[in-house]
Amino acid sequence: MNLTYYGHSCFSVDIKGTKLLFDPFITPNELASKVIDVDTVAADYILVSHGHADHIADCVRIAGRTGAKVICSWEIYEWLGKQGISNVHPMNTGGKWNFGDFTVKVVVAQHSSGLPDGSYGGNPFGFIVYTEDANFYYSGDTALTLDMQLIPAWADLNFAVLPIGDNFTMDVADAVVAAQMVKVKQVIGVHYDTFGFIKINHEEAKKAFADAGCTLHLLEIGEVVEYELRIGQ
Repeated sequence: MNLTYYGHSCFSVDIKGTKLLFDPFITPNELASKVIDVDTVAADYILVSHGHADHIADCVRIAGRTGAKVICSWEIYEWLGKQGISNVHPMNTGGKWNFGDFTVKVVVAQHSSGLPDGSYGGNPFGFIVYTEDANFYYSGDTALTLDMQLIPAWADLNFAVLPIGDNFTMDVADAVVAAQMVKVKQVIGVHYDTFGFIKINHEEAKKAFADAGCTLHLLEIGEVVEYELRIGQ
């Protein structure tokens, strides 16, 4: 298993050749568009945590080009249909589905969700992804919530992908608590530095996690990490 970071909260996980792309936001992201050609990004599945533009902006473009199946809320499913995207699997909070090479469980995220046209995007999601090699949790955009205490009952996690930028989501301190609640020692930070509202101090963030006995990975855009080498427990 390896993970490729595309900036903001967009990343891809390769599971034995099956590529899961999360929250595609590349072309409007000035930090990412200088480095990543969106039309070369591969995807077999696209998982969308919620409808905000900084998580769905390139979904239609990539899904249309690749034919990837989009996993999202019912409301986003309906919106994508209006954009001509029909290969979509709608889910909702608490639901679980086996897609073959991996299984997804949708969990609570405390946030909001509006689509680019102003329509309602349904519940915001977090995802637990189960695979033969590793299980991981992507919280989506969220505040710290006591619902996270349930996650270890559903999965023995190897790592988590958590927002750390504050203002719109958890800050670093809350993300440290979230890591403790979901019982991981390895965290990939997302949703930081893209805009002025969410700038962070990298060294202070890493130290906060280290002081709690965790490792925070802040990846460069385009960086690929292999689970066994860099983020394994």
